[in-house]
Amino acid sequence: MVADLKVNPFRLTDDFIKQYENITPDFGFNGLGEIVFRRTYSRIKSDGTNEAWFETVRRVVEGTYSMQKRWIMGQRLEWLHNKAQRSAQEMYDRIFTMKFLPPGRGLWAMGSALTEERGLHAATFNCSFVSTENILTDLAEPFTFLMDASMLGIGVGFDTKGADLLRVHGPVGEPTTFVIPDSREGWVESLERLLLSFFKPDQAPVEFDYSQIRPEGEPIKGFGGVASGYVPLKALHDHARVILGGLVDEHLTTTAIVDIMNLTGKCVVAGNVRRSALISFGDGSQEYLDLKNPQVNPERNHPQTGWGWTSNNSVSATRGMDYTAAAERVAINGEPGFIWLENVQQFGRMKDKPTTSDAKARGSNPCGEIPLESMELCNLTEVFPTRHESLEDFKRTLKYAYLYSKTVTLSTTPWPKTNKVMLRNRRIGLSMSGIQQFVALHGLGSFREWCDTGYATVQHYDQIYSDWLAIPKSKRLTTVKPSGSVSLLAGATPGLHWPEFTTYIRRMRLAAKSPLIKAFKKAGYPMEPAAGDPNTVVVEVPVRLSEPNLRTVDQVSLWEQLAMAAFMQAHWSDNMVSCTVTFDPETEGHQIAAALTYYQYALKGISFLPRTPAGAYLQMPYEKITEEEYLNRVATLKPLKVGVTHEEVEIERFCTNAGCEI
Repeated sequence: MVADLKVNPFRLTDDFIKQYENITPDFGFNGLGEIVFRRTYSRIKSDGTNEAWFETVRRVVEGTYSMQKRWIMGQRLEWLHNKAQRSAQEMYDRIFTMKFLPPGRGLWAMGSALTEERGLHAATFNCSFVSTENILTDLAEPFTFLMDASMLGIGVGFDTKGADLLRVHGPVGEPTTFVIPDSREGWVESLERLLLSFFKPDQAPVEFDYSQIRPEGEPIKGFGGVASGYVPLKALHDHARVILGGLVDEHLTTTAIVDIMNLTGKCVVAGNVRRSALISFGDGSQEYLDLKNPQVNPERNHPQTGWGWTSNNSVSATRGMDYTAAAERVAINGEPGFIWLENVQQFGRMKDKPTTSDAKARGSNPCGEIPLESMELCNLTEVFPTRHESLEDFKRTLKYAYLYSKTVTLSTTPWPKTNKVMLRNRRIGLSMSGIQQFVALHGLGSFREWCDTGYATVQHYDQIYSDWLAIPKSKRLTTVKPSGSVSLLAGATPGLHWPEFTTYIRRMRLAAKSPLIKAFKKAGYPMEPAAGDPNTVVVEVPVRLSEPNLRTVDQVSLWEQLAMAAFMQAHWSDNMVSCTVTFDPETEGHQIAAALTYYQYALKGISFLPRTPAGAYLQMPYEKITEEEYLNRVATLKPLKVGVTHEEVEIERFCTNAGCEI
């Protein structure tokens, strides 16, 4: 952008917005969607009250078109205000009616002070990946990138390709002291200094002064929440010293790489950023497969003090390999997952001709829907087919869902290497949710037509808008993400997954001091204190999925779930398909190796999860109820009237699926 060019922000007209002020949003699942919106996306305005839905949508759309406007005018291209106003109004309507939604992080950050004043556009991205394969030159960078991104709420995948390459050195001489600044950058630099003291020869030992770090409990501006104090960071430093000190004059191991990454995740989770997401990709060796074996690695898997829980471990599989050993582990606890980089690098949609366009991809994000180069970020949008009357209406929505994601590619991040790869790739991921609801209503044949026609439509718009923005076409365009809270807003089943039940209680958690609790009590929603957490309240929402012929996941075999993932990888997703196949350990566990052997030629990635018995633990997110109980519960509910609230929302992170969280 031209440095001296002043660009006024884009604004929708007030007359247009007034049309929506008194429209009740069609949130899904008997108030559940509104709970999620109020808890997670409704930011506090300048007058101290929380946004209503029409205001959140306005913020997001104005932020999107302001980003376009800054780019177009900064490049001295043609900006047509009236045309932009018409386009923005249609995007607004399609988000307001939840025909499509930006990702949770987009709903939370786009158009806020984070992007418009601080320029922190990384807050709109979901997830990332970093490789250790160039550790001889990158040294500490993969570890510091993971920490920095995690502290921004970005989930991170990483690999162990740097194992056995880098020699660990013992620090020598008089120690130096680093006074850690009270900032995200300061915490990251402290880890970098510690690692480099072991990764470079003849380095002085580094000691840390934690005195500048604000005490536990103090508020943190910007991302919200309260400070954790210095203890989690000191624990990371102490553990890393022990790990690397035990490897002096040896090479960095697979275990050491995963340990340092996992300990960093634990530090982030213990700090202000209460959630994170990590996934590791390893070679499937005995050492790697045993990382979560408590008999082999009791310290890292200790239930109170361990750190192995912070990462989902997956195998970088190769076509034709023997899956027996890994499948035996999967049958016990669902890990590891699998990624086939050959398929990632050689194909867009698996039904299309091979291509070398993604040959530099090295892994994926934690939920496995986007293949990524090292230090590349995810950029997602979610479309809901069941909210459309026709294929033409669906195609129209795809235009604006695409335009939102393509606009996000105009932004930059704090990391030069990330900017270089993202500005080149312009990778986006248009996803769909409510897939099983649509298939139950209209059949798989109709859905196949929507997928194939929709994919061609997205390609068409990518040509048009890439030319308009004068940037490269996107390397990849479509995906299937697991979803989570975003699909709840729209009343859609997540991604391609079948629902656990069709009539059930959905439990949501709210802070005990949340001003929303009074409104939900008044409306008659049952609630109780969260087990083991006096600061949290659990709200119970009755839900019924009314689509005829909609099956629950316990009625669907392991093989059919894999077939559906392959269907989406063939007809819709040119990135990856995130699918967690649930299976019965007793009747299907022994079939996993055979299933992987068969589907290794049709998938890019897959994960598994043993089916959890109903009532396995207290306050499960989903609890099956009868139709009669559902009707009785609904009969006691009154209209939910939230009114004016003053509540700091909880930052939305990565791809918004509980299965990806730590």
